[in-house]
Amino acid sequence: MLDAAARIFSRRGYHAAGVDEIAEAAGISKPMVYLYFGSKEELFLAVVSRESERLNEMISQAVSVGLTPYEQLRRGLEAFLTFVAEHRDGWSVLYRRARAQGEPFANGINAIRDRTIRVVAALLERAVTEAGAPMPPHQELLAMAHVVVGGCEAMADWVLDREDADPRLVARRTMDLAWLGLSGLFQIPSDAGAVTLERPSRSRTS
Repeated sequence: MLDAAARIFSRRGYHAAGVDEIAEAAGISKPMVYLYFGSKEELFLAVVSRESERLNEMISQAVSVGLTPYEQLRRGLEAFLTFVAEHRDGWSVLYRRARAQGEPFANGINAIRDRTIRVVAALLERAVTEAGAPMPPHQELLAMAHVVVGGCEAMADWVLDREDADPRLVARRTMDLAWLGLSGLFQIPSDAGAVTLERPSRSRTS
């Protein structure tokens, strides 16, 4: 039922999607939808909640303690873009549909975004500390974390609209670009991922 709801909401939006259409897509009766969720609003919130949990879980599993700040950012971004590629309807509901509706629908994705910005700022602070570079004001770290997260969201939108996009390759290229700029701004090593990051081979047949 939630899979069908995610598919319909992502394609038609919250207001245009009908409970009868969702019930038909799920292969159940309309009264059964109301029995489980009570209203279309509660059904939409259930979809948002499930997709938020999926996204959090994928990122948490990918980012391990003990990795360098570069590797934590890269693996987190790779998990994020993989979620977008594998759960296109879910990301569309979270980012395009729920955010457009405002609260309470947008609470899930806004909470993930705010938490991600704080994590990125903390990773940048750690990278600066480990490099022995002058520590910038916290607000500057937060501002750059906003830039990084916003750029990743833009790449997610790009992946969402391209079935053949390779999230792993996109994550690597995005990190190459982002880290090069951050290294110059905060005086941290620009080749932080050189040892651990193998560049994907180019296939002549792809």
